[in-house]
Amino acid sequence: MSALTNDATHYIGDELALFEHATRWKAYYGARLRPFLKGRVLEVGAGIGGTTRTLCDGSQADWLCLEPDAALAGRIAELLRAHELPACCRLHVGVLDDLPASEGLFDAILYIDVIEHIEDDAAELRRAYDRLAPGGAILIVVPAHQWLFSPFDQAIGHFRRYSRPMLRRVLPAGSRIQQLLYLDSVGLLASAANKLLLRQTYPTLAQIKFWDSTIVPVSRLADRVTGFALGKSVLAVVQKP
Repeated sequence: MSALTNDATHYIGDELALFEHATRWKAYYGARLRPFLKGRVLEVGAGIGGTTRTLCDGSQADWLCLEPDAALAGRIAELLRAHELPACCRLHVGVLDDLPASEGLFDAILYIDVIEHIEDDAAELRRAYDRLAPGGAILIVVPAHQWLFSPFDQAIGHFRRYSRPMLRRVLPAGSRIQQLLYLDSVGLLASAANKLLLRQTYPTLAQIKFWDSTIVPVSRLADRVTGFALGKSVLAVVQKP
């Protein structure tokens, strides 16, 4: 996951290495997205390759990592050279508009903690929709609830956080919503505590590990009880007819 800010060639955050340790969280949302990760996949804002390593299992025909920050893209290039990513993985340094028409259409386009960094999120998703093959899907995970906007959000270049209605409004016209739900209901409480009490700019590694090892497994159970009506993240899957 990487930011695409006004200066799309440089990511201002440094939290990506911290969230490399959130393996249970990645597995949780990944389980909901994996059925759509088939054929040709485009991962927008691929960062340092953490999401790629979690979600790309090598069964895809093609997995293109798109990352505008050259330094972050260099980390993905190192993984490719070391054969630590499946053979189907490739790298392109740039943003969606930089992709040549010869790349064709994709069966899935992935935005994991990315569109909150993009000022005109609706325009970005319309461009993605135009690069989607019929029957393909745009897969989105974003932070939830503007009232939770914190110094951490500001420090890593977030323009906003989302509610389900807010995300629905920026989805491409004509797309069919397959999933639009909240995840991590217990994590919502932890985020609220940070907002109201701790007011940290950045989480610590110990906090990330505690959240991932203790809170996320409880949320996996609690989210089902709440009908996915509460959470600190929003997940969306929208398909092109």
